[in-house]
Amino acid sequence: MSVRKICVFPGDGIGKEVMREALCVLTTVEEISGKRFFETEEELLGGACYDAHKTPLTEQGLSLARSSDAILLGAVGGPKWDTLSFDLRPERGLLGLRRELDMFANLRPAKVFEPLLDASPLRREIIEGIDILVIRELAGGLYFGEPRGIRMIDGVETGINTEVYSRPEIERVARMAFKFARERKNGKLASVDKSNVLESSVLWRKVVAEVGEKEFPDVPLSHILVDNCAMQLIRNPRQFDVMVTSNLFGDILTDEASMITGSIGMLPSASLGGKVALYEPIHGSAPDIEGKGIANPLAMILSIGMMLRHSFDMPREAAWIEGAVERVLAEGYRTADIYREGHGSKVGTSGMGDLVREAMRQISGKE
Repeated sequence: MSVRKICVFPGDGIGKEVMREALCVLTTVEEISGKRFFETEEELLGGACYDAHKTPLTEQGLSLARSSDAILLGAVGGPKWDTLSFDLRPERGLLGLRRELDMFANLRPAKVFEPLLDASPLRREIIEGIDILVIRELAGGLYFGEPRGIRMIDGVETGINTEVYSRPEIERVARMAFKFARERKNGKLASVDKSNVLESSVLWRKVVAEVGEKEFPDVPLSHILVDNCAMQLIRNPRQFDVMVTSNLFGDILTDEASMITGSIGMLPSASLGGKVALYEPIHGSAPDIEGKGIANPLAMILSIGMMLRHSFDMPREAAWIEGAVERVLAEGYRTADIYREGHGSKVGTSGMGDLVREAMRQISGKE
């Protein structure tokens, strides 16, 4: 296997701290294997990039991302940059990266870890065994549609955003969702829309149904309105297996799903579709805890596992990481976001990283 080039964007806030632990996990994979698999190169993105270059994404950063085999991102954003014009805010750097590299599908797994059942705000009997994969369309919809902006209309200041989806945009994300559903144990797909109000959702529902009928007749498909879906995620999350939805709805529903599992600090994600895939935790930059050494690195570490599976075809090594996270949690170790007084041992960011890496060595037999 040739050495794989990885573009690293630590980003803002705790992004730098969780990225440090994740890169050490990559080093541990190489140590266990006795081989050099990865070459990493770091660039700025988001607020840190704006501070240095007055733009949230430079041509140099974009060029590095394009020439890499995969991209890792920590987190971007923070109140420090909230007064900037919209096109200069940290999040625009990430959106630009997704658009330029045509990453049109965001995979967000929401799986409850058995040792964290009591960390969820929902009762154990409701969440036990949930394993949901949400596939969020990432390159279209309200976040990119035109016209957009804030302007004066008939003397009144007006904010404008436009929800736009074309048939090809819907087809490609639907096709990916059906493929993932076909590979999973339960093998069913729920498409989430707002077709009782939005014309864009009317087309969404029609196209998803046509893709299913023509190409994936073996995969059961259901349709659900987004407001009902938000309610059902709380009432009975086990009814869902794979979900596919628009950019806006996916952004909201996956944060809801993350809290069902116990903490937003536990969930990784993958942005696929283009030549290069991007892997990141779904949590934000959490500037309020930056530098305190208490951030949960597990979502970033699990994002490494997703990268090994989806970009590098290394399922054995991904299983070391995923198994190590399970083991460390089962042994009672918790970062502050998932700790309850009197239940387990509280550890910091680097302490959790050390524990995961030691568990990887144990699982692989290379202690």
